[in-house]
Amino acid sequence: MTMPMGFLGMNIGPTELLVVLAIVLVLFGGKKLPDLARSLGRSLGEFKKGKDEGEKLANEKVKDIIDDIKKEELNKVEGPKV
Repeated sequence: MTMPMGFLGMNIGPTELLVVLAIVLVLFGGKKLPDLARSLGRSLGEFKKGKDEGEKLANEKVKDIIDDIKKEELNKVEGPKV
């Protein structure tokens, strides 16, 4: 199974992935890999948390805008209340 890498214009298969992992192992050594993996996992978790918070905030703003538009439409239809 290949993983599409649209921004690079290529697919990464299992062989290429093994080559990349071997290069990383040679560059950083076996002792640093667990720390790198842990840091990468934490970074990914923080990114997902930030993305979820951003989506939640955006959805709330859109809901507020839609509610304001509905209120304005009701005022136009019903007229001002005395």
